[in-house]
Amino acid sequence: MKIMELQKKLLGVARAHPPAEAVPYAFEKRIMARIAAHVASQTAMDAWTFWSRSLWRAAATCVAITLCLSLWTVFTAERNGSSETLAADLESTVLAPLNTFGESW
Repeated sequence: MKIMELQKKLLGVARAHPPAEAVPYAFEKRIMARIAAHVASQTAMDAWTFWSRSLWRAAATCVAITLCLSLWTVFTAERNGSSETLAADLESTVLAPLNTFGESW
């Protein structure tokens, strides 16, 4: 159904049934004021909301980068055929100065 046809039908039904007299005084003004207040609260975003959204997006990005680098490390180690893992390489690199330091005493 086309939107213009639907609009014509809805306007026709609305014109056929006039509003009841039981509507409170200034009801439409109160509704419009609530809509305006809701729109204003949506546009005026506070700083905490901005920071929380930004940090969650950054966290998701960091997790994705970590997973990509982990996969890259695993596939690179398999392709090179090295028997030592990255953890063993890191441990030997970090503890290398301590081993030579202990021997000089």
